Order: sequence, then structure tokens, then C-alpha cells
Amino acid sequence: MHEAQHWLARSRAAVWHPCTQMKRHESLPIIPIARADGIWLEDFDGKRYIDGVSSWWVNLFGHNHPRIKQAIKTQLDTLEHVILAGFTHRPVVELSERLAALTGLGHAFYGSDGASATEIALKMSFHYWRNHGMPQKQRFISLENSYHGETVGALAVTDVPLFSQTYAPLLQQNLRAPTPDARGALPGESAADVARRAAAALESLLQQHAHEVAAMIIEPLVQGAAGMAMYDPLYLSEARRLCDQYRVHLIADEIAVGFGRTGTLFACEQAGIRPDFMCLSKGITGGYLPLSCVLSSDDIYAAFYDDDVTRGFLHSHSYTGNALACSAALAVLDIFAEQQVIAANVDTAALFNQHLAPLRAHPAVRHFRQSGMIWAFDVACERSDFGPAFFSLMLEQGCLVRPIGKTVYFMPPYIIEESHMQQLVSASLHALAQLLRDDRPSPHSETALP
Repeated sequence: MHEAQHWLARSRAAVWHPCTQMKRHESLPIIPIARADGIWLEDFDGKRYIDGVSSWWVNLFGHNHPRIKQAIKTQLDTLEHVILAGFTHRPVVELSERLAALTGLGHAFYGSDGASATEIALKMSFHYWRNHGMPQKQRFISLENSYHGETVGALAVTDVPLFSQTYAPLLQQNLRAPTPDARGALPGESAADVARRAAAALESLLQQHAHEVAAMIIEPLVQGAAGMAMYDPLYLSEARRLCDQYRVHLIADEIAVGFGRTGTLFACEQAGIRPDFMCLSKGITGGYLPLSCVLSSDDIYAAFYDDDVTRGFLHSHSYTGNALACSAALAVLDIFAEQQVIAANVDTAALFNQHLAPLRAHPAVRHFRQSGMIWAFDVACERSDFGPAFFSLMLEQGCLVRPIGKTVYFMPPYIIEESHMQQLVSASLHALAQLLRDDRPSPHSETALP
């Protein structure tokens, strides 16, 4: 048995893989990865794959990055972790100070993953209003097709039936506002027009329900699990204005779009707004260690500062503010500060756009779109197994690309080079040709790949 097959068999026998119907791996093999470097993942047989999705949108500067690795190693020699209740340490203090300076938001509360950050922000908002004598403000508004994580609170503001429908009896009934997704433009409408229309619908919702709404939570500029739905920044500025007008918190879920993904360090910058809460994770450590963070305004923090213990925010995680993870995050911020990453990404994106021209012009491609270092397009194809089939064909050509339904997207590490761009485009064109040649509905629908 080859080493790859050995680890594949052991993984199937022992590991319950995330977001996966395990039975489908009877026909679609799991890829055992032995090592990684830069943009490349390498399996046990030596085959390499371009990491076109940044290992689930977390990796910013490539695998095996010397600076991030060294920061973790250095920290490991002094302090790996300490309880953050009643104690503190240098990396968590420095990271909190630097995030506050970058966002204009004050105290940082840490968790271990994006869903945890969502839970923290929702609970904080609810508790804020309770501390202010308005316990009736306990519902939340999110966008149609929104995704904010898969724990129970996060699922209650997630509008992806594949994830949430099964657990509906466990979930609080919240409110949905129409999405400003630019793909919904009517004839003659611009993306800004769609944003205005969606904002008007949001105002109508707030007029009816603001008295019972604690917060609106939103993925700024790009709704990831909705198929990389992109919208005009105008919607964010309107949402901020309306939340202020109707006394509702605005939670910016920058978990997927933060740290340069949309072309600015944080997506909210493109609308010139400051949310009441900002949720961060994924790229915060460059893809090296689990960490999430919720930044809040000074007004939020002040509402919990009291002699009464029950008015405090008593949420906790064992690994809150882990020193190793915070050290990795500090190295990431150093790279942004010293290497002009945002400006370099502008040039990288322009180059990739040139190479993507054949895909943009492809007769089966619809709604080709880009936001910073995220590219996406929808494919007119009748095959119900389009996502898994495209994924498999791309793997054969050395590319990791996981469609969301019939939306193909690229979210590579920022170190992507021209040769990698060429390989991704060539492989995509080949995969499309293969799938469209036999474009008919499949007898059994497959679960979409997230």
C-alpha cells in the first residue's frame, strides 16, 4: 500500500471530516497532505496542488512562512499559554493594542474560531441592551443567504438551509433582510441601485422591529457561502446610518473578508464606517493557529463595567488569547506594516485579471466578479454534481479549487505568482470543457462543496 493510501484508509476509519457527507468519500478520495510550502500543498506521493482557496480562506502569505514560524518558535521558548482570567501576557496586550489602533475599536475579546466570535458578539449585544434596561431587544437581523458559523447562535443568523434546516428546532427565530447581492440587479440597475433598494427594505424592517432587535450582523462586501455574493459599499454606509437611527448595533463579520481580502485591510474601510462590533478570525494568524477576536466600541465595553458581577460578560474559552496564536497574529501585522501588502495586492489582482480574461469571456460563465483578492463566477451548467466534479478535475491538474454550488471562486494566498495564475486558468478552462461536453442533469444530486 502506498503511503498516501495508508493515511487515506486510516483517516476514513478514524476522522469525521468537517462539512462532509462521509459516504461520498467512497468515490471521491480524501487527499492526504504530507507537507506544504508557499502556495503549494504536497501529498505523500509527491504530487503538488496550488492552494487556490487558502486552505479554507485562512492562509495569507503562504505555507511554511519563515517569519510567522519564527514568531511562534520564539514565543514557545517563553510562554505557550496561560489562563487569561486574572492573568495577561505580552502578545495578547500588544495584539489588542494594535487591532484597536487599526480599527478604532477598543477592547478585544478572544475566542478560537469564527463561530465563537459570532456567538460572542451576539451575546454581548443582547447583554448590552439588558444592562441598559431593554431586555426585549433580543432578536437579530442578518442578510438573506448569510453565513456566520455553525454553532447554535451563529446558525440562528445564518441563512444557508443546507447548514441550518436540520437544527431549526434549536434556533432562535430572527429576521432576514434582502441581500444587496449585485447579481440581483434588474435591467438597467447598477450595483449601487441594488444596494439602495436593499437598504430601503432594511429600513422598512427596522421600522417594524427595531424595538425588539439587538443587532444587525453582516458580512461586509462579500457574502462567502452565498457563492461569493458581492455588493456595493453603499449598503454598508446605509446600514450604519439606519442602525444608528433605530438604535440597533451593527456587527461586522470580517472573519472571511478581513486582513486584505477585499482590497483594504478591513472591508468596512471601503464604506468609511465603524461598526459597533468587528469579528475577526481566519487570516488573523496567517493560517497558522486557531484564533478569533471580537473588537467592540468603548460604549459597549462601558455597559459591562460595574460592581455587579452579573452585569459583566462572563463568556469564556479555555484557550482565550493563546500566547502562541497571538504571536503569530503579531507577525502577520508586522508583514502588513513592513511589506506594503495592500498596495502589492493591487498589482497582483490586476495581473490575475489579465490572465482570467478567457474565463471572463467564456460562454458558460455568468456574473464574473472580483473584490480585492477574491474572484468568482457562476457557471451555466445543468449538472447537479457540478461542484464535486469540477473539484475532482481541478485536483487532477494540481489545483485545489472548491466550487460553492455552481459558483467557482479563487481566493489564493497573496504570494500567488504569474505561473500559478496561468495554471489555475488553464485547469479551469479544461475542467469547464470536460463538464460542458456532457452537460446534462446527473441522476443523483451531490452536496455542494463549501
